[in-house]
Amino acid sequence: MSLIEIRPGNSALVLGLPHTGTWLPEDVATNLNNTGLAVADTDWHIHDLYDGLLQEVTSVRTKVHRYAIDVYRDPSGESLYPGQNTTGLCPLTDFDGVPIYQKGHAPDAAETDARLKAYHQPYHSALKTELDRVRALHGFAILYDCHSIRSKIPFLFEGTLPDFNIGTNSGASCDPGIQSAVADICGRAEGYTSIVNGRFKGGWTTRHYGRPFEGIHALQMELAQSAYMQECPPWAYEKAKAERLRSQLKTILETLSAWRPS
Repeated sequence: MSLIEIRPGNSALVLGLPHTGTWLPEDVATNLNNTGLAVADTDWHIHDLYDGLLQEVTSVRTKVHRYAIDVYRDPSGESLYPGQNTTGLCPLTDFDGVPIYQKGHAPDAAETDARLKAYHQPYHSALKTELDRVRALHGFAILYDCHSIRSKIPFLFEGTLPDFNIGTNSGASCDPGIQSAVADICGRAEGYTSIVNGRFKGGWTTRHYGRPFEGIHALQMELAQSAYMQECPPWAYEKAKAERLRSQLKTILETLSAWRPS
């Protein structure tokens, strides 16, 4: 089974899908407790939510669940949100701060390194290859990182998360025109709330690849799951809500696909 799913296209836009997979290697699964095996912290249905919205868009998706290794995290293990609760490169807890491993079975440094080589590096090798290919075609590329999360997680943030959470590393990861275009669409979307560089400013992937001066622009879109699905097991996709949201997402992707550097 190939763990990396690549759909190449010829537009300047590349979709990153780092957290939609639910596959766990057997040696990881046998060490998880029931909380870990529930894989609750999945970006549920995100690959379906974006599927078919734009022709000729490239997408790169890993099928590996973030509990094995989080490919959106810095491979060094350094936190991008110092002083705030978060989960690490190889998470030890779920988003509620509850341990996911059986006692004494958390991964050590050697295991973390093995998972980096087996799952983190292949995803980024594929992503970089596609970004370089698209940049060679157009002279630039835009990485749009697709994410979602429950709208209420007290362990990670206070209150209720806005529907659209745009992260651009405080404006450093993309051209200002890209940030403003996406923020404008989200701000005008009737019935939705939005914020730019709030709780989610862009993870390691966004910050690592987002180098406008080198022709690669990147932004994270963290969607509140309440906008398109049930936020509790069995994590059901709510088609009517999802189709309404897909209309807004389609506008965003079309706008980004039509964008050109000034």
